[in-house]
Amino acid sequence: MHNGFIYCLLMTGPNAGQSLSKEQLADWKPEDGLLWVHLKYKSTDSRHWLSTQGLEKAELDTLLAADTRPRVVHSNNGMLLTLRGVNLNPNSDPEDMVSIRIYTEEHRIISTCERQLHSVITVAEKIMAGTGPIDSAGFILSVTEQLTLRQGDFIHKIEDVLDELEERVVTTANKSLRTDIAELRRQTVVIRRYLAPQREALAKILHENSLLLDDQDKIRLREIQENLIRVIEDLDVVRDRAGVTQEELLSKQSEQVNQRLYFLSLISAVFLPLGFLTGLLGVNIGGIPGAETDWAFAAFCTGLLTLIGLQMYVFYRLKWI
Repeated sequence: MHNGFIYCLLMTGPNAGQSLSKEQLADWKPEDGLLWVHLKYKSTDSRHWLSTQGLEKAELDTLLAADTRPRVVHSNNGMLLTLRGVNLNPNSDPEDMVSIRIYTEEHRIISTCERQLHSVITVAEKIMAGTGPIDSAGFILSVTEQLTLRQGDFIHKIEDVLDELEERVVTTANKSLRTDIAELRRQTVVIRRYLAPQREALAKILHENSLLLDDQDKIRLREIQENLIRVIEDLDVVRDRAGVTQEELLSKQSEQVNQRLYFLSLISAVFLPLGFLTGLLGVNIGGIPGAETDWAFAAFCTGLLTLIGLQMYVFYRLKWI
């Protein structure tokens, strides 16, 4: 497709699944079939084309907005909604979610994003294969369903990572554990920040009357919403488990520190009287006992060893060791 246009497909009619050229797009009429145009909103060509489509200012601004939150707005001609999907592009952070803006009418669908969304690619491939949606409501449901499925798959991957981290907390003392757990908690917080409004957006579509969706569409949308709610609940569980795992790690590290400090304290307790005695007998003044006796040093060392043995016996009886 030409610059700025990712997809330009006919979804119905005799040429369903066909990709339109720039000239064919300019000549398109509603009688030709349902049209879907997917654009890169930062492209100059995309902005120019959108400005000629008779859209209201609010609709145009939303389609071209750089930063959006999931929401839905009903208009006289159709529906405008913004959704977010997990970023599965190479060398990208999944929690850096990709936003897609969709404007739907009875005979035309316009969507914009800047980065690729695998959910959109899947829907486009189905349309070109002749197995995709055939109306605006079906398109909304297909995109929403694909976004939710990939979000669920990503949560399952996070759960697997968390299982591994929990095992590492029990079996190893890796210094990177704290960083890994903190990163996992950060991911869950960021993703949930966008999934919760997306759930509310789907609920708004269900509860408000729309000419685009019939009863069967709403039943399917309700199932998608239930799946999204389940994803959010799983995300909350992962976040709570990550918090418990982090607390367990801190507790284990604190216990290790306490054990080391306890060992050092015992050593200090053993050597404290020994240091006192050696310091007392080491003063450089006259009158030190045994200074003129050959066996005095051996007797002193024997006395120190005996004192150590006595201390260890007392510590054992007190259950300090």
